[in-house]
Amino acid sequence: MKLYSYFRSSASFRVRIALALKGLDYDYLAVHLLKDGGQQFLGAFKSLNAAALVPVLDDDGTVLTQSLAIIEYLDETRPQLPLLPADPAGRARVRALALAIACEIHPLNNLRVLAYLTKTLGISDEQKTAWYCHWVETGLAAVESMLQGHASTGTYCHDDTPGLADICLVPQIFNAQRFKARLDHVPTIMRIHHACMNLPAFSDSAPGNQPDAE
Repeated sequence: MKLYSYFRSSASFRVRIALALKGLDYDYLAVHLLKDGGQQFLGAFKSLNAAALVPVLDDDGTVLTQSLAIIEYLDETRPQLPLLPADPAGRARVRALALAIACEIHPLNNLRVLAYLTKTLGISDEQKTAWYCHWVETGLAAVESMLQGHASTGTYCHDDTPGLADICLVPQIFNAQRFKARLDHVPTIMRIHHACMNLPAFSDSAPGNQPDAE
């Protein structure tokens, strides 16, 4: 199994956590998103993913893109230590939490969007940071409302076993901290984040612990 990854990529971070939670070994193939004009745009990588995005997982010739699709594939093909609850309502809740992060927060703040804001639209670094913080802080506030006081919220986003929602949450908090976004308004999220980061699967998968970390 091969994972094409960039140490600071939130989507790659998600897949690394999933692989670690399931105890799966893989070869780490670094794709630097800034060097050489962005190695994701080179022909060899674009032949794997025409969208020029990481991560890409190559499972013995089965090439997969999009982090959530990869994670659900791993859960279906390696069902030990499942990342989704057994009941339909629980699965729907976990998917809703994961999508609230992966589809509502992350796309507005990923590298190519921020680069477009500064390089094409010409906004300042201060304006870029304000954009980032606005969408992350308001998006996380919505996720906090989904978690706080809910009967199914436990040690982790859903009960007391880490799963898909936590896999999406932790990388987003890493990025929020990196940009110094406000986080004091999401205490449930931060409690869950702390619990996750006490697990080796999360801490070992963190950006600073990857082979291409800078």
